[in-house]
Amino acid sequence: MSFSLAAIALVPGLAFGSFLNVVAARVPRKRSIVSPASACMNCGTELAWYDNVPVVSYLVLRGRCRGCGTSIGVIYPAVELLAALLVAACFLVFGFSGDAFVASFFCLTLVTVSATDLSHRIVPNVVVLPAAAIVLVAQTVLHPSLEWALGAFGASLFLFLAALAYPKGMGMGDVKLALLLGAMLGRTVPVALMVGMIAALVPSIVLFARHGSKARKMGIPFAPFLALGGIVALFFGDDLLDAYLTFF
Repeated sequence: MSFSLAAIALVPGLAFGSFLNVVAARVPRKRSIVSPASACMNCGTELAWYDNVPVVSYLVLRGRCRGCGTSIGVIYPAVELLAALLVAACFLVFGFSGDAFVASFFCLTLVTVSATDLSHRIVPNVVVLPAAAIVLVAQTVLHPSLEWALGAFGASLFLFLAALAYPKGMGMGDVKLALLLGAMLGRTVPVALMVGMIAALVPSIVLFARHGSKARKMGIPFAPFLALGGIVALFFGDDLLDAYLTFF
């Protein structure tokens, strides 16, 4: 493990995180991610470079637009910081390798779809499907095996059947996200699905406790929980799966 390599990876990770905010804000609105330049969503004022420095600008501006004073959602610095930490973690665990680059791409995609699901309640096809294809090809090239294709198909089929059984609790976007999870994780994708479902129980229980039977009509964004499961499985999946199989 190289802590110096991980520290170096933080800088591009922050830059990628800033770009992910653009993707998460514009793709659901079907706007170009290339132009125009970043601007305040409220007043339209174009952001100067010094107001667009990841995390730092948010802290300096105290979470408000310099032009109109509108509050800037905490999700923006959270995405930037999380992206940086995950990229650093990938290079810490996998070293300077193809696995680290693929894992970083995987994590950045999970951050993006989590942000769009939280803010717009969608998992964009234009993000998750190409990402799943890229990861599937990359994993197959790096580690030639049918494991990745079978993982992608099996995970998506499992969530597809869940969506058919309970359409209010599972969307097709989650099914497509499972393609990405399976393509990256292969045999450990069940760990990701299990962790995601268990994590999603927490807000579900809270909703039922507060609203009773009305909670059945209150959906929660599931992609962030699947993303959490994917990250857990990426870094600890083999150990968790082996421990489970040994126990039983």
